Amino acid sequence: MLLFLILFPLAGAGTSLFLPWYQGRSWLLPLCGGLHLFLTCLLLNSPAPQLGPWIGLDALSRLVLIVTSLLYFGCAIYAVGYLNLRRDRGNKIIVPCLLIFLVAMTLAISARHLGLLWMAVEATTISSAPLIYYNRNRLSIEATWKYLLLCSVGIGLAMLGMLFIAYAALVSGAMSVSLQFDSLLSGATILSRPWLHAGFVFLLVGFGTKMGLAPLHSWKPDAYGEAPGMVGALLAGGLTSVAFLAILRAVQLMTAAGDGDMARQALLGMGLLSMAVAAIFMVRQPDIKRLLAYSSVEHMGILAIGVGIGGLATFGAMLHLVNNALTKGCLFLAAGNIQRAYDSKKLSRVHGAIATLPISGSVFLAGFLAVTGSPPFGPFMSEFTILRGIFSSGQVWIGLLVLFLLGVVFIGMGATALTATQGEPVHLETDFKDSFLLVISPITFLLIILMLGVYLPEPLQSALRDATSLLEVQP
Repeated sequence: MLLFLILFPLAGAGTSLFLPWYQGRSWLLPLCGGLHLFLTCLLLNSPAPQLGPWIGLDALSRLVLIVTSLLYFGCAIYAVGYLNLRRDRGNKIIVPCLLIFLVAMTLAISARHLGLLWMAVEATTISSAPLIYYNRNRLSIEATWKYLLLCSVGIGLAMLGMLFIAYAALVSGAMSVSLQFDSLLSGATILSRPWLHAGFVFLLVGFGTKMGLAPLHSWKPDAYGEAPGMVGALLAGGLTSVAFLAILRAVQLMTAAGDGDMARQALLGMGLLSMAVAAIFMVRQPDIKRLLAYSSVEHMGILAIGVGIGGLATFGAMLHLVNNALTKGCLFLAAGNIQRAYDSKKLSRVHGAIATLPISGSVFLAGFLAVTGSPPFGPFMSEFTILRGIFSSGQVWIGLLVLFLLGVVFIGMGATALTATQGEPVHLETDFKDSFLLVISPITFLLIILMLGVYLPEPLQSALRDATSLLEVQP
């Protein structure tokens, strides 16, 4: 079943290249996405699915897999309506690239070998670059090249980190050199510490570039700003979760070696820096999609802070991973509708969105409240849990700093979001209107994060506890 989960979207991508029917090609996306989500749900109930020593699922990868699969399915439904409006651009490239992107993310999530993980993360870069260039204008090609160059440099540094870890095993002389993750965990205590530390730093910088932690985030505003809304949702909610999982693998290895404190301090520092940088650039931000890009930087920082603090905050970070992915899906899809209707994403032209587009405008405003940690939405509960973990650990000044930065983000983001959504209706030059396929996914994501704010199902609580235990307890 795990092998099928990886291979059938690849078969769908191949089919889409030869399918002559435009609408049928688009419907391959929700078909493959729905089957992927169905199989993922089945795998959650099976004990430790393994496909040899290189591919398998543990508690961490199961959590990321279900979130990514759910987000992808929602974006795939949205894509059918979106591509029907963009027949001038065609879908013979974007459909196979979206399906290969799903394959690459699934392979990265299930990888139990650092080399395979590296290859899969690099495949996500290659398959997503044409998605960013979909609008084929000067700004989109600039964003695509910036994304390719910076992420390729980052993934190159991650490769050096893996080589250093392999050399740490070689220097120790007490274990065979292997990048198989379970073998590394079992022999982590005898790895050469200097080389292990160097490897962790390069992995953090390399995958941190892909995740978008400051100061490695500079590709995000351009890529998210110029890509279609559904692509922005997949990048901000799916790809960043995959990159975060890769960093968590490095944290697991450091914890198993007895150096978890060093790894957590590094994550804590980068997390605080990410929140500070995002807060600065979100104040008076005139572009609604670049605003969401900086919001992504902020929330990557919150995830890093949660794991950096440890304990209860780590549980909050695992919950926040779920909330962030679905909230970003809601916001980017609603923002894509607004941009399509106004033919702009700038505040100079976008205002009165609720009166003009009642559904998309209202969802965008509600998404703003959710992403800034307002009750009763899910991000409020996860951020509150992280803050409880910070204060209960005795790090009061860090907690106060996080609260201050959250306040700055709320004010800065609120100025843009309220300006875009409030006001009198606008006479649109386009004939765009909200339709079922374009609003059902963001509404569903919004309802889910609302439910997670008032009720946390027991299966999800169990999954979060299991994922947290992998980071808190030495194997």
